[in-house]
Amino acid sequence: MLENKVAIVTGGTRGIGLAIVRKFLDNNAKVVLFGSREESVNRAIEILRNENDKYNVIGYYPNLCDEKDVDDIFKEIVNKYGHIDILVNNAGVTATTPIEDYKIEDFDKTMDINTKATFVCSKEIVKYMKDSGKGVIINTSSMVSLYGQPCGVAYPVSKYAVNGMTKSLARELGKYNIRVNAIAPGVTNTDMVANLDEKYIEPLLKTIPLGRIGEPEEVANAYVFLASDLASYITGAILQVDGAAMN
Repeated sequence: MLENKVAIVTGGTRGIGLAIVRKFLDNNAKVVLFGSREESVNRAIEILRNENDKYNVIGYYPNLCDEKDVDDIFKEIVNKYGHIDILVNNAGVTATTPIEDYKIEDFDKTMDINTKATFVCSKEIVKYMKDSGKGVIINTSSMVSLYGQPCGVAYPVSKYAVNGMTKSLARELGKYNIRVNAIAPGVTNTDMVANLDEKYIEPLLKTIPLGRIGEPEEVANAYVFLASDLASYITGAILQVDGAAMN
């Protein structure tokens, strides 16, 4: 479904991000994964190549909030492959801090990684997609952007901002044949959820009509669809992949 496409996936070293990278590679894309550290990037690439030595994957670890750092790597990717077709803004952090315990610097960190980085990467990719005459940007939102969460307010705030950015950029960039969508995953079987106590998991399951949490691969399938030409008339959408989870 992604034959000859070049895709960048931020936050691509583990969890949903790594599942997206894997699904893109399985659909014959060339993938550049971004991570926060050199070690995590190298480890993810090692895992993938051990699974399939034909995977066309490389990695970088830029500061996603630094315009020059991001653009320098985008230039390097274009010089290597000739174009960039897909950008997945997936890098993110969560938080469960009660409001009275929040430190401003912690709030700022969440907003920087979840929202500012999405803005910077989207801003810097546009000129390359305009040169190609088309492109796809997919942002990772969250079910809590729609429902909120009991504590850790910075996380739903940051993802609500991602939704607004997605819809606005879809309207702004449509004339350049650049589609912009977001996916809002629900509770997904990642390391973060695996580390939760069972007493937190059980109440969550009761809010999900399908009766189970999602798998990273199930969420990644939605990214493949939105990145592909099957979704050629879809832009400005916030696609929930959450088993119809309810607040």
